[in-house]
Amino acid sequence: MDGFLYGVVLQWKLDLRSRTMLITCYAVPLLFFAVMGGIFTSVMPESRETLIQSMSVFTVTMGALIGLPPSLAEIYRSDVKNAYQANGVPLSLGLFLTNISAFVHLLIMSFILYVIAPVAFDAKIPVHPGTYFVGLITLIAVSLSIASIIGLAVKDTANTSMFSILLFLPSTMLSGIMFPSDMLPKAFVMAGKLFPATWGYTFMTESTFTWHNLWPLFVIFIVAALLCAILLKKIETR
Repeated sequence: MDGFLYGVVLQWKLDLRSRTMLITCYAVPLLFFAVMGGIFTSVMPESRETLIQSMSVFTVTMGALIGLPPSLAEIYRSDVKNAYQANGVPLSLGLFLTNISAFVHLLIMSFILYVIAPVAFDAKIPVHPGTYFVGLITLIAVSLSIASIIGLAVKDTANTSMFSILLFLPSTMLSGIMFPSDMLPKAFVMAGKLFPATWGYTFMTESTFTWHNLWPLFVIFIVAALLCAILLKKIETR
């Protein structure tokens, strides 16, 4: 119990001094929403129908893939790891706490967009809020699991951002939030299906709850969770 409380306090201190979390989970998504929301609704008025879902996917992808890996690198590639071990804290707790923290931040930001988008750009609230929030929560969890792989696998912290961006750009560009997927070449459409953002956006924009766009997210999450477990074992033996 003492080890758990120590981990909670330590993670809280790291979050308080982390500018990355503030920028990637709040500042950049709000700026993107303010600029691109106006552009989308002016050029394509029909985008109001899916503006909330589009902005949510961008927020989650940005906050997870670019915001989380540096936090994990700070734990497992620095003296923080030694502090965990010296105080009897399981190294897995660092992964758990950072994911929970990022999950809460992304959920809060997504809810903010859900509330202000109809006011700012006359965006349409999803016809089935339940489907939207199930898809949102699932997408956050899956995106964080992939981001965790980057944070645990990349040995050189200087390269963490590079790998994050290499995943972030195709995730957003091929997901359908920037322009309809049917405008893309078939090869790009197939490539987009490798990323959770595509499945999450498709599911959140559905008019009814169906499983065919949700189960790929579960598959990705299970695979990512297994890889994280393997990477943690390797870190523990170093």
